Order: sequence, then structure tokens, then C-alpha cells
Amino acid sequence: MTSRTYVAGVGMIPFVKPGANAPYHVMGAEAARLALADAGLDYGRVQQAYVGYVYGDSTCGQRALYPVGMTGIPIVNVNNNCSTGSTALFLARQAIESGAADCVMALGFEQMKPGALGAVFTDRPSAFDDFDAAADKLVDAPGVPLALRYFGGAGLSHMKKYGTPLSAFAKVRAKASRHAKNNPLALFRKEVTADDVMNDQVIWPGVMTRLMACPPTCGGAAAILVSEKFADQHGLNKQVRIAAQAMTTDTPSTFGADDMMQVVGYDMARDAANKVYEAAGIGPKDLDVVELHDCFAHNELITYEGLSLCAQGEAAKFIDDGDNTYGGKFVTNPSGGLLSKGHPLGATGLAQCYELTRQLRGTASATQVEGARLGLQHNLGLGGACVVTLYQRA
Repeated sequence: MTSRTYVAGVGMIPFVKPGANAPYHVMGAEAARLALADAGLDYGRVQQAYVGYVYGDSTCGQRALYPVGMTGIPIVNVNNNCSTGSTALFLARQAIESGAADCVMALGFEQMKPGALGAVFTDRPSAFDDFDAAADKLVDAPGVPLALRYFGGAGLSHMKKYGTPLSAFAKVRAKASRHAKNNPLALFRKEVTADDVMNDQVIWPGVMTRLMACPPTCGGAAAILVSEKFADQHGLNKQVRIAAQAMTTDTPSTFGADDMMQVVGYDMARDAANKVYEAAGIGPKDLDVVELHDCFAHNELITYEGLSLCAQGEAAKFIDDGDNTYGGKFVTNPSGGLLSKGHPLGATGLAQCYELTRQLRGTASATQVEGARLGLQHNLGLGGACVVTLYQRA
């Protein structure tokens, strides 16, 4: 029999612009200490650690955790692009549920540079060669940076299929700002309107303005996962458990469908979500709160449909009806999401865990979703991997 997994502690430091940050190992150590303090545990109780980051040399996880404690435990460094933090969480949960450990830390951090993401190693084939080729084939946008072409291209596909207006993406970004103004850990806390977003700097005519893209960000977040036995032995918080979790990678449809929505992980998200719903014996209608991967407003919109929060082609109506915010069917990204909270790649998945854990505990303060009992997390990395996690108030 597998052990139930509980989130005993979470920690997150304020997300900041590149240049305003402490070094990666300082951010990581601070986030780890906050999670330990929240759990009421000493680092000596942690039996394994999975540490996620994208931009860093090997064993940066050790560099971040050694100031917290040098206890000789296994420390595994994780890199799965933008889904790195939730991949660390996935591995930590597996360690608990397999019986390999009873107390595991998942830690994520990122020290980023300003500007668009780029390759570090240019003397070898890129993991994105096939994705770049698909974007070249499907999107006629010379001069537009690749990340924008990927996700803007996915949004453009949705616009062409379903008549989705550009203003729908602007409304997503405006909603993110309304939520983030209540989150003291978010990078951007200024509220903007949909008109502000539409009138911002155009970076792809008819497809995207600057405010529809998330900013490069630095930060750290962590979670302490424990077995039921360990929680009972140490009197730990058992309010929140991981009820189900799934990780998916790309399938032939990613490139075979000739659709940028599939290239950026629509099918990965759908498949992971369906596995989670089936494993937990619930449907999307049972959810209260969702933290999803809104690296671009376009990805949030298509992910509403990928997670079955609404029917295919109905995302614009879903937004117009207010079903993605307080008072609607689901509150999506109460934290402000990647668009407003920021997106330090290795920390993002664990920041989502931080927000949902606090939501289900009822301690989310100004971002609280009243009576939240089921929270869904969606974290996507191109290349590719998608992790969907269901949290339940126990």
C-alpha cells in the first residue's frame, strides 16, 4: 500500500526583477528555511531533497542547501525547463509514496538575466530543434523571438479556429493584475485594465502586446512533503494532501497535428489532467481554485480548455462570463500567475504549490478563495514535460 503524501510546509520569497535579486544559493537557502519553519521541522529530519533550476551549473542544489545543513542526504538536481519546480515536486511525492522516504524537500530557484530566453550551449544540437522547425513551418512571423512565436502562434491558432478576439488575451492579463495586487510576493502589483494591455507596446501585430508575456524573474520556493506516518509521529500539519499527480511528455500529436496549440503542450496538459481526474475520482467541475502555467496570456486561455475548465472553443465566453475569477466557477491564478507574480523557471512550480497549499489551509489572506477544498496545479515546460497536481483539503 502506498503512503499518502501531505504538504507539511511551504516557503516562498518575494519574486524580483533580474539584478534586484540575491544570488541563487541565497534565494534557495532562504526558501528552504521558510518551508522548514512552516512545517516546524529541523533540516536534520529531511531524508531526501530534489532541487530544481534551469540556468545553473551542476550541483547548484548542494550549493543552496549546504548552508541550511550538511547532513549527507541524497540531493538530486532537476532541470525540466519551465516545469522544473513541479518535476522536483513529482519526484519528492514518488519518494514518499514508494516508501523510500518519509520526509522530502522539493526546492526550486532561478537567477535569471533580463531579456528573452536563449540557449546556453551553442556548440551542439538544441533540444528545441524540432519545435523550432514546427514554428518555422506553421508561423509566418520573421523577427519575432521563438518563445513568443511558440505561444503567440498557439493563441493565433485558437483565434483562427474559434474567432477568439485579441481582447480575450488582454482580459486574462488584466485579471492577473487584479489578483496580484493582493499578493505581496508578486513582482507586478499594479492593476491594469484590458484597454491598458491592448494599448501597450505591440510585439506582434494582431497577436500580442508586451503585457501579454510574463517577465524574466528571480526567486525561490520550497515544499516539505511527508508521509502520513511521519506527520502523525511528529505532530505535523495534515490539512493538505496531494490527492493525485501526473506527468506527461510529448506524443506524436505534438508535431503531427500541424497546430501550434499542440506544439506548446495542449495535449500534454489535457492528458495529464485527465489522468489526475480519473485517479482522484473527480471531474473538473469539482475544483475550486487553479494555478496554471500562464507564461503568456495565450497559454492561459488555451489551457482553460486543455484542463476541461470549459469546452473547446468556449474560452473567450468563459472569460467574459467571469468564470475564471472570484465569484465565477473557478478562481484561476489567485496569486497573479506567471504574468504578474513572475516566472523564475525553477521556482514556478513550487510557488504554485505554495499558493494552493495556503488556499486549502484557508491562510491565503487577501487572495483567499472562500471555502477552497480542491486545488489544481498545471506547470508546463517545452521540450517537453507537463505536471498536473491535485491538492485536497484533508
